[in-house]
Amino acid sequence: MELRDIPFQTVDLESLPAEEHSGIGGNALWKVVKQGNVRVRIVVYPPGYLADHWCEKGHVVYVLEGSFTSELKDGRKYELTPGMCYLVADGAEPHRSSTEEGVKLLIVD
Repeated sequence: MELRDIPFQTVDLESLPAEEHSGIGGNALWKVVKQGNVRVRIVVYPPGYLADHWCEKGHVVYVLEGSFTSELKDGRKYELTPGMCYLVADGAEPHRSSTEEGVKLLIVD
């Protein structure tokens, strides 16, 4: 990731309005700031959530609260809990998220 054309700034992500994005078993809430070629999000998945698609976008995903499973299209599954993160490149490995208890994430892509 190359960060370019972004002046120094502070952003209170928690104060931003939430965008609703549909999933299976509930809707995700995103608080988003986009600057240049970078998007930073606080994302909350409700209990019972399952992404409705396989994502091929690269991300850095950090767990703030709760836990979730990141499933790769090839069948591998990874359980992530607070303090854990994963990184994946654009187009590298299709993945999707699910959570039984709910989760709050910080995502940079």
